[in-house]
Amino acid sequence: MAAQLTHRNTTFTTAKKTTILVCDGVTSPANIGGIFRLCDSFGIEKIYFCGTKIDLTSPRIKRTSRSTHLLVNYTDDIDTLGVLKQLTKQGYRPLALELTSKSEALRDFNNIDKPIALFIGNEKTGISAKVLEHIHTHLHIPMHGTNSSMNVTQAASIGLYALSLKTK
Repeated sequence: MAAQLTHRNTTFTTAKKTTILVCDGVTSPANIGGIFRLCDSFGIEKIYFCGTKIDLTSPRIKRTSRSTHLLVNYTDDIDTLGVLKQLTKQGYRPLALELTSKSEALRDFNNIDKPIALFIGNEKTGISAKVLEHIHTHLHIPMHGTNSSMNVTQAASIGLYALSLKTK
């Protein structure tokens, strides 16, 4: 019978940090905590929480992040377009994870030729139109039910996992 492994008896590999996550208006403490935990597990270089001031005293953030908010490099309460401009100058390729009239299925995207800055949006409104118009590549997760969206942390998980398979 296979034994279940724990953090104490598992050897983790360190990923080459070439991906940044940019959150455009994510506000829910549960999502913020989940995003910290997700980014730690994928070895994300940095998180930008744009338009949101993070309250690290929030019990919900602490609980859902499982202390990864103490480990992952992040900046908060900054302008999304400013971050986009800065990262583009630094050589990152911005990708918007958003269903749009020009988005392509995440599974079909293969043009990863430089470090990535994955942009995700607000829980209710997604990535703002003013940001989307400055990002040339839009990707979506194909949905097979009647709902056209999913929780932002779940979407980021799928997006980061799919992109990690393509950047080896």
